[in-house]
Amino acid sequence: MVTACGGSGETSETVDAPPPPPATREPLSDEKSPSLARRWNEVLLEAIRNDYARPTSHARNLFHLSAVMYDAWTVYSDTESSYLLGKTLNGFSCPFDRDGFTVYSEKARETTISYAAYRLITHRFSQSPSVAYTLLQSNRLMETLGLNPELATPSAQSGAAELGNYIADCYIRYGLQDGSNEENGYQSRYYQPVNPPIAPAEPGNPDVNDRGRWQAIELETSIDQSGNQVSSVPKFIGAEWGNVLPFALTESDRQSHQRGGHTYTVYLDPGEPPYPNSHYREIYQRTFALVAIWGAHLDPAKTPVIDISPGALGNLDIDEFPRDFSEYDQFYSLFAGGDPGKGHAVNPITGQSYPKQEVPLGDYARVLAEFWADGPESETPPGHWFVILNHVTDHPDFERRLWGAESVGPLEWDIKAYFSLGAAMHDSAVAAWSNKGWYDFTRPVSAIRAMADLGQSSDPAAASYHPEGLPLYPGFIELVREGDPLAQNQPENIGKIKLYSWRGPDYIESPQTDIAGVGWILAENWWPYQRPTFVTPPFAGYVSGHSTFSRAAAEVLTAITGSEYFPGGMGEFEAPKNEFLVFERGPSTDVTLQWATYRDASDQCSLSRIWGGIHPPVDDLRGRFMGEKVAQKAINLVQAMFAGD
Repeated sequence: MVTACGGSGETSETVDAPPPPPATREPLSDEKSPSLARRWNEVLLEAIRNDYARPTSHARNLFHLSAVMYDAWTVYSDTESSYLLGKTLNGFSCPFDRDGFTVYSEKARETTISYAAYRLITHRFSQSPSVAYTLLQSNRLMETLGLNPELATPSAQSGAAELGNYIADCYIRYGLQDGSNEENGYQSRYYQPVNPPIAPAEPGNPDVNDRGRWQAIELETSIDQSGNQVSSVPKFIGAEWGNVLPFALTESDRQSHQRGGHTYTVYLDPGEPPYPNSHYREIYQRTFALVAIWGAHLDPAKTPVIDISPGALGNLDIDEFPRDFSEYDQFYSLFAGGDPGKGHAVNPITGQSYPKQEVPLGDYARVLAEFWADGPESETPPGHWFVILNHVTDHPDFERRLWGAESVGPLEWDIKAYFSLGAAMHDSAVAAWSNKGWYDFTRPVSAIRAMADLGQSSDPAAASYHPEGLPLYPGFIELVREGDPLAQNQPENIGKIKLYSWRGPDYIESPQTDIAGVGWILAENWWPYQRPTFVTPPFAGYVSGHSTFSRAAAEVLTAITGSEYFPGGMGEFEAPKNEFLVFERGPSTDVTLQWATYRDASDQCSLSRIWGGIHPPVDDLRGRFMGEKVAQKAINLVQAMFAGD
């Protein structure tokens, strides 16, 4: 079983953050931690769950923890090449004389790994709202291992503990010059939004200057996806993350663009999104209209029952994905939702067909949206895939065969699997956010409301016509006419645009007992399927970070395990009836998300962001292409390092 996790927001501006979790929480158990590396990975995941929700810096934290443990491993091995230890990387040197270090034993290796992990985690989370809890968990693990956390001397030529401190110190100093601006809370140095914030509690989007560009969200109370109260207008997270030094991305992958006298470094540039004032205007209108239409799927009482088993969904090859925006209408079903995936005929591990699982589309879409949205107590999207990796490793049918071939022990498996996945997650953040910062593309809540303010773009003869407005689709996007319930006692609504979609948080008094349901609402009042204290992640849409992270992770898991399939041919997550959902009551029946392959899970994650009202299709596929390229480059470099090159 896979557990829900992940997250999607970040800010360095805080207001009266909630207190850290109680110190009475149980320490991590040996049962959860089959190797030393796993135990430190669990400490990091807990630290991320209790920090501000920031996918960029946590992708970096996940990679750097994996890297310090990997470098510590290489000291005691004759094969692998280290990443930073003993190297000069991007102009930064971390000297190490292997011949001068003589403390070699399995106990020494574990001591070096633990001190390196401990020092890095306690440094990186020293400003976390839950720093006391993270320090408690870190100290408990050190004490359980019989190690003294206060032994802090770094040295490359002394004992195993000192070497661990030295490795962490190298990464800490490297991180202060890697372009992340860690020393200033990862804030942007020069990015400025062109639009004032949108206030979703008010109708429409009347103050937008450029309908193609990002807007901050202004809320009376703003809570990030880790449950922390933050600034009422969170700033753009990672707008300049293209400045962060990557792992495997190279100069040939990089382009530089200029705006406002500043340089934006962009990796794996996919080209511009369909801005509304470009020749892609009709695609812009359709792609955001689709998000509103998919909102009509979020009511189990008003949607069909569908088979969500791997026998019916998934099994798409990336070569089947359209490359041009003009072909997207052949891939995404405008009215039915989903993609062309036809599922798998049989489970190749068991040789049997996948049993059907029939549930209302409204339950499937809501569970999908919330599971992959990565809500409270989450590890952010890159951390979500570390949790999935850990559950794969724990599966009784799983064999630790590196790249599907060499059988290795638990510690070596975790060290190398984490390093491989961490490298891809780090570069996914660099690539995706470099494009987010440069293209600065809008989100659905901004685009849909702004187009609705203009009018409709389908009937030039009508008074409500505007060529850049919302297109009309009978049954889903229509005009308010005389006699319409939305015009009752409100004649000023006649001629406005209405949507048949999820009705929004105004219809939910208690998420434990109420569901908003689907119905006709004014387009100027449309909300994504999210909490009213969050609405949309605080960064631009194009390209989707979830799509980039997930496709890269799926490729890494496929490569590192030697199989595209989950152990046993199926991964699962259970969402119990009326217990799982937190945005509103539900699901109305038990729902089990199921995936045959890692790529199926990745593709499902990408679709979830459309149902969640966070991304239009144009953000999605180019993120998937980017994730695959990132993974291929990371895998090639990792394999060379493991071989000692």
